[in-house]
Amino acid sequence: MKNYVLGIDFGSDSVRCLVVDADNGKQIGSAVVFYPRWKNGEFCNPSASQYRQHPSDHIESLEKCIKEALACTPEGTAGRVCGISFDTTASTPVLTDIEGVPLALLEKYKDNPDAMFILWKDHTAIEEADRINEVAHRWHTDYTRYSGGTYSCEWVWAKMLHCLKSSPQLQQDCAGWVEHGDWISGVLTGNTRPETIVRSRCIAGHKAMWNEKWGGLPDWDFLTEVDPLLGIFKGHLFSETRTSDKKAGGLCREWAQRLGLNEGISVGVAAIDCHVGAVGAGIEPGTLVKVMGTSTCDIATGSYESIADRQIKGICGQVDGSVLPGQIGLEAGQAAFGDIYAWFRRFSGQDLSSLTEEACKLEVTEDDPIAIDWFNGRRTPDADPRKKGTITGLTLATTPAQFFKALVEATAFGSRAINERLEEEGVPIKKIIAVGGITKKSKFVMNTMANVLGLPVEVPDTDQACALGAAMFAACGAGIYSDIHTAQEKMKPGITEVYLPDTEKQGIYDILYRKYKRLGNCPEL
Repeated sequence: MKNYVLGIDFGSDSVRCLVVDADNGKQIGSAVVFYPRWKNGEFCNPSASQYRQHPSDHIESLEKCIKEALACTPEGTAGRVCGISFDTTASTPVLTDIEGVPLALLEKYKDNPDAMFILWKDHTAIEEADRINEVAHRWHTDYTRYSGGTYSCEWVWAKMLHCLKSSPQLQQDCAGWVEHGDWISGVLTGNTRPETIVRSRCIAGHKAMWNEKWGGLPDWDFLTEVDPLLGIFKGHLFSETRTSDKKAGGLCREWAQRLGLNEGISVGVAAIDCHVGAVGAGIEPGTLVKVMGTSTCDIATGSYESIADRQIKGICGQVDGSVLPGQIGLEAGQAAFGDIYAWFRRFSGQDLSSLTEEACKLEVTEDDPIAIDWFNGRRTPDADPRKKGTITGLTLATTPAQFFKALVEATAFGSRAINERLEEEGVPIKKIIAVGGITKKSKFVMNTMANVLGLPVEVPDTDQACALGAAMFAACGAGIYSDIHTAQEKMKPGITEVYLPDTEKQGIYDILYRKYKRLGNCPEL
C-alpha cells in the first residue's frame, strides 16, 4: 500500500502544500494559497521596514491549502497520509500569552502589529540588535560566536524586545515567544504552551543563539543585562530542541477533523525554509545550495572534523544538525535578490521580460556600470542592516536595460562574496545547486550567476524544493525512512538544467567584481 506525506512550505507571501508519494518523491497533488491580509498590505509599513503577518493568515491559509491539495488527488489518498512536516521563514516570531496563544489572537490586540508575527525581513529592531551585540562582545561568553559574530535585527531576541518596548501594553499578557514554524507544529499537535511546545534545532540555533555548548539559550543574566524586559520570559522558554527528522507529536483530533486526515499521524519538527529546500535539492558535503527568491539563502554543510569548534565569521550561523543531522549546517544569504528586480520594475515602469530580452543582447565590458546589492541591508558576509544599495558608472547614454543588467550582476557579485568568505573560512564549495522561482523564470539571471561564480550551476527538476524537503522530513518523522539521507536518495529530484560559465565573460566579470568590492568598501554605503 502506498504511503503519502504532506510537505508544507510557508513562504513570505503564501503557503504551499505538496502531497507526495513517499516511495519515490512523486508529487500527486499540490496547492498554493496566498495570505489574504498580507496580500492587501495590512499591518505593514515598507518605508519603516515594518513587515507583520497576522497569525490568522497562517491558520486560515494552511487549512485551505491542505484541503485544496488533497482535493486533486485520487480518492482515498487522505486516508493514507501518514505524516506532515513544515518549513517556514525565519526568524518570524510572535509574542504569546501563558497558553502559547499569539497575542494578536486576543481580541484587544487583534489590530496591533507588535502582537503579530514579525516577518523575517522586518528591520524595525536595529537598535535592539545593536544592544545585544554590544553586551555579547563584552560578556564572558560571546553568544554570537556561532552566529557569524553578529546578532541580526532580523532575529528573534531583537524583534521581541522591540515589540515589548514599542507596545508596553503587551507586557501585561505576554509570557513567551514562539517562532512561526514551532507554533504551526504546536497548533496541529495541540501543544502550544511555551514550556512544552517542541522547538526546532534549526530555527533556535540560527536565530536565538541556542547552542548545546552553553546549555541552550543565553543565560538570564545576559538577557536581562541586554534589557530587564527580557526577564518577562523567564520560566516560559526552553533548553532542549529537536532536529527536523524527528516528530513533534501526533495530529490532534481537532485538526484531524478539520483536515480530513487520520488522528495521530506524525507531525514533524519545522525548520527554516531554505534549510529544508537544500535538503529537497539533494544537499551533501561540498555542495552549496542557493535558494533564490525575494532574498537568497545559501546553505552548506560540514563535518564535525572539518569545522570542529571554529567560528565561521560573517555568516548567519553554524548549527549542529540544522540541515542534515550529524553535520554542521551553515547559513548565509543576501537580504534582497528578486526584491531588487521587482523594485526596478516599479521604479522604471517597464516589464522585466522585455528588459531581460534587451539585457541579454548587451556585451559585457570592463566599463559597464557597477551596482551594489544592499537594497535591504547586507546579510552576509558581515551583517549590517544599515548598508545601502548604489550604482555607479551611469552616463546620459545609459539605458534601462543596462541599468537592469547592472542590478542582476550585483546580485551575482553578492553571491560570489558569500562563496569566497566560506572558502576563506575553510568550507570547500565543489558544486552549486540553485532552487527557487528565479531558477525557472530567468535564464539571464542564471547564466550571469554561472559566469560570475565561475562554476556550473545545477537546477533540480522541481519548482517546490522546500515543500519537497519538508515531505522528506515528514517521511522520516512517520518512520517510513530511518534517516534523512535515505529519504533524500529515494525522493530527491533529478537535475533538469546545468548553466556553465562562459570563460570569456568570466574573465571580464573578474575585473568587474574587483570594482564591486572596491565600491562596497566606501564608508558612506
